[in-house]
Amino acid sequence: MNEPLGAQRNAQEEVDDTSTRRRILKATAEVLGRSGQTKLSLSEVALQAGVSRPTLYRWFADKKELLDAFGAYEREMFDTGIGRATAGLRGNEKLDAALRFIVEYQHSYSGVRVVDIEPEVVIAQLSRIIPVMRARLLKLLSGPNSGVKAATAIRVAVSHYIVRSDDDDQFLAQLRHAVGIKSAT
Repeated sequence: MNEPLGAQRNAQEEVDDTSTRRRILKATAEVLGRSGQTKLSLSEVALQAGVSRPTLYRWFADKKELLDAFGAYEREMFDTGIGRATAGLRGNEKLDAALRFIVEYQHSYSGVRVVDIEPEVVIAQLSRIIPVMRARLLKLLSGPNSGVKAATAIRVAVSHYIVRSDDDDQFLAQLRHAVGIKSAT
């Protein structure tokens, strides 16, 4: 049986709304990478997203609301990416895939470079982020000292975030060493 036309329209509006919201959040990453949080302009975000300011305000009432949603969006992107990277894997293969994802994410995602523009803002946020990241990695570890391994790997990742290195192989080798795996499995 076919859906009523109104239900179809509502479903399409929901898809469009999600698409517009995502476009705004992706644009936020780009603008943050250029301007930082302090100088973030909602007009610039709207322009980058290809939407009008009223459309942006329909989704986000102000800069704080946009930044809060952006934080959730970043966590979702990271969690979805790591889930895809580790799907169907077990043990060290799953752990290694997660570590490779961390390296790739930090290398490719423009939003992570806000540290270059506003290090004081990023450093203030790290105290909230490090425990969350450590807990997520700890779920992939087992055995003695798994907590220490997770904490060490996250601190290596944060170090590479703050002082970026172009040597992704070295970064991955350091993460592997921190969690006690010798090489890709």
